[in-house]
Amino acid sequence: MKISAFTFLRNAARLRFPFVESIRSALPLVDEFIIALGPCDDDTEEQLRAIGDPKIRIIPTTWNENLDGRWKVKGFIYGQQKSIALFNCTGDWALYLEGDEVLHEDDIPRIRAAMERHLDNRRVEALYFRYLHFYGNRNTIAYSPRWYRREVRAVRNNIPIWGPKGLFFSVVTSYKRMRYPRAAFADATIYHYGWVRPEEKMNEKWSGTIHHWSDKPYQPVTYTAIDSRVLQPFTGTHPKAIQDWLPPADGLFAADPHHVLTRRERKNRIMMWVEKITGWDTARKHFFPVD
Repeated sequence: MKISAFTFLRNAARLRFPFVESIRSALPLVDEFIIALGPCDDDTEEQLRAIGDPKIRIIPTTWNENLDGRWKVKGFIYGQQKSIALFNCTGDWALYLEGDEVLHEDDIPRIRAAMERHLDNRRVEALYFRYLHFYGNRNTIAYSPRWYRREVRAVRNNIPIWGPKGLFFSVVTSYKRMRYPRAAFADATIYHYGWVRPEEKMNEKWSGTIHHWSDKPYQPVTYTAIDSRVLQPFTGTHPKAIQDWLPPADGLFAADPHHVLTRRERKNRIMMWVEKITGWDTARKHFFPVD
């Protein structure tokens, strides 16, 4: 069994993505790591080459900056770059990690076991992972239906599958039809650290990329402007690969006590109440779960 990993990056160093830590966390699992690298004005490429692992293969790419604005397809250019990397993978499985997502070393044997177990089961087209979204600091996670709890991050690499947008994958069933993949649980977790980066770097990222997602004017992000009910303490251990990158912190990240809930946050509270009463999971899933 051969395992590929893939991602896409652009100016990841300037935007303070833990992309080196992300890649290092997957190298013990995979046989190759494919990186679609867009044009950068920082030292992202130099940092990638400094990792010094022969498993890493960098593919220079061009970003069509006019594409989304013309066709109004939110996030398509992200799916385009993701798919360029995927289409260059040669493994039986292809593991996707974004530049702020990290694997825990304790999960590596479980991921490999799941891939081996389902290698010949053609009913399983992908593997989904649980998610931990760290928010504000290393001690806090955001947990609610809005923050996706499970997502596909490994796909079978011998079927017609691609990433039409940044987050999810689609299986092509005919020349004009697609569907979400059938996915088994990998029994592993993706540690997501995008919202632990400095607030100014998050705003720098979104102000430069909002045109790929929306025609609305950019509204600056303020970390404290969040519903405090979605913030929970993290009591586990961080992956070894990320520990030196994480800044020190004491206690739970503090939301603004005077924050006025948005319409979306009010809806989210209702969904959380429904979950508490019924036990249902109302978070969206971009896959069909299979055993």
